[in-house]
Amino acid sequence: MLKYVSHSLKCIGSNIEHNLLKGLLLGRSNFYSTSIHSDENSQRKPDNLNTDFDLFSFSDDCDCNIREKLLKNMMVFNNFILEEEEKSILDEIEPYMKRLRYEFDHWDNAIHGFRETERLQWNEQNTEILERIRDTAFPKSSQTLGHVHILDLSEKGHIKPHIDSVRFCGNTIAGLSLLSDSVMRLALEKNKDVFADVFLKRRSLYIMKDCARYDFTHEILPNNDSKFKGKSIQRSRRISLMCRNKPSPS
Repeated sequence: MLKYVSHSLKCIGSNIEHNLLKGLLLGRSNFYSTSIHSDENSQRKPDNLNTDFDLFSFSDDCDCNIREKLLKNMMVFNNFILEEEEKSILDEIEPYMKRLRYEFDHWDNAIHGFRETERLQWNEQNTEILERIRDTAFPKSSQTLGHVHILDLSEKGHIKPHIDSVRFCGNTIAGLSLLSDSVMRLALEKNKDVFADVFLKRRSLYIMKDCARYDFTHEILPNNDSKFKGKSIQRSRRISLMCRNKPSPS
């Protein structure tokens, strides 16, 4: 009985911390959104940089402590870009991507049914979008990689559970989802029964950092397993643009 009460109090305290965390995140996001919205040419909604906590679904084995860690280190911003901004990005990358074949083998066996490339130079409009991603995801002191990773996943493809190599990128990964909704699963590497499913809507931005990046595998679920809170999320072709920071020199 005491154990149950202790656990309940812990969860209540965790929920209070959760709400405080949510308030801080929303306040920071609203400030950032206001600074963007001050541009008279901007069509962005003032609330579109608010992370949505309803986009997370936790397994029964995911305790309060794990949930709080994930909510602090895995953030999702819906409607990060406008439909016309998505089109601008696709117009720039599609001529090259369409020349590539989908592959079903990956050097570390992490991806199935994909084509990928990296891009350094972008047109002016898309450069501004990418700078907005970096400004949102990384502190000013962080050194970001110049090349943007473009991953094109076919409708029948999927990304298997993996942790990105620490040799090639640092503690933060920011991903912009294009063309399709999808479900990303973060599973504790030491116990796969401890996981969270994250609903990544089309044109959303996710930011995965620190323990979410290092201690949890991440994957994009294949269509036969792609469900969120009991609802089937059928994914079509999906393109993601990923910005990363440089790995620690140590």
